[in-house]
Amino acid sequence: AADYTEDELDLNAYCISRPSATYFVRAIGDSMKDMGLHSGDLMVVDKAETPVQGDIVIAETGGEFTVKRLQLKPRIALLPMNPAYPTLYPEELQLFGVVTAFIHKTRGSS
Repeated sequence: AADYTEDELDLNAYCISRPSATYFVRAIGDSMKDMGLHSGDLMVVDKAETPVQGDIVIAETGGEFTVKRLQLKPRIALLPMNPAYPTLYPEELQLFGVVTAFIHKTRGSS
């Protein structure tokens, strides 16, 4: 394994391309669990990134914030990655950034 280790790993350099446009937010809920995003995970969000079809986004619709997969065609929708939740077809939608990475702990901290 020593042959495959890197000298140094900087998570900021790995996860963040635009520091001034990046923020962190903690996920709450399980609507994205089928893509590996769980409640309590830390999301890296870039508010300067232009959202494209299939991106995971932080959105506000109907006065509520949500994290969903963005569908642009054939109709704008916010797709959950858990069949227990409905697809959202917002009449008004404000996007607050694209989730570029998330950090999922595999072991609780004690």
